[in-house]
Amino acid sequence: MGLKGFVEGGAACVVAGSCTHPLDLIKVRMQLHGEAPPAPALAFPGGGAHHHHHHLLQQPPPRRPGPIAVCAQILRAEGPTGLLSGVSATMLRQTLYSTTCMGLYDTLKRRWEREGGGGGGPLPLHRKVAAGLFSGGVGAAVGNPADVAMVRMQADGRLPAAQRRNYRSVADAIVRMARDEGVCSLWRGSPLTVKRAMIVAASQLATYDQAKEAILARRGQGADGLATHAAAGFAAGLVAASASTPVDVVKTRVMNMKVVAGAPPPYSGALDCLIKTVRSEGAMALYKGFVPTVTRQGPFTIVLFVTLEQVRKLLKGVDF
Repeated sequence: MGLKGFVEGGAACVVAGSCTHPLDLIKVRMQLHGEAPPAPALAFPGGGAHHHHHHLLQQPPPRRPGPIAVCAQILRAEGPTGLLSGVSATMLRQTLYSTTCMGLYDTLKRRWEREGGGGGGPLPLHRKVAAGLFSGGVGAAVGNPADVAMVRMQADGRLPAAQRRNYRSVADAIVRMARDEGVCSLWRGSPLTVKRAMIVAASQLATYDQAKEAILARRGQGADGLATHAAAGFAAGLVAASASTPVDVVKTRVMNMKVVAGAPPPYSGALDCLIKTVRSEGAMALYKGFVPTVTRQGPFTIVLFVTLEQVRKLLKGVDF
């Protein structure tokens, strides 16, 4: 197998990620909307700071804006280029995470097909899910630094000018995080990233293969074309978005939190973030950004697998 599966999957993911980056940006902004602001660093006589913070927590959560409203807000505040905030981090993330994930999945799937003695026949669903879980977890661990940088760069424009990090590029973000917050900050939220990636990879890759096989079994091998790839890709995107959104919301908030020396972090971990989010904003807050997630995941998955199939055709007969 060599590197072929990694190159095919990586090329397709970079194309898909670049095309759908604005939708991912809108999703991140929606997931962060309504997050409790940090307690003000002010001293009020007579315990006023505690009272003031308590008052902030008692305020009802702000009205949730829709994806169109968030997009319009970005365009007003940051201009058209605001929709490309963090695109360099997205490309690095796809290069690291998705290349590893897609390559491992393809390698495992083909190896298990050969070991099954079925003459290269399709794997059962549970084996595809297992391959997706493993490849997604490994890929996420490799790509977590780029994922943290991507979330922060996408979220920066929603902050007041004085509080923005103003990373110049993904390299600048990674260097500054390692220097100011320690190397371990590059893997902040990595347990969540790994869990989410395992869910996404297992649901997305297994669903695509299963849907494609079902369509071809019904309509014949002659139907192995653009329409089939797009239909299977959309089904895979819908399943992946539905399964991963709650984990994605918590992951985004943990990665984006600001940790100030001498002050407790906004969240002590994923579970703490989950509890605080549900307590202050309700259980449906875990599905914030679901519409843009589906809107992004559908096109992303369609572009991903359509591109992947074309790259496979292009490299058919070439082994490396």
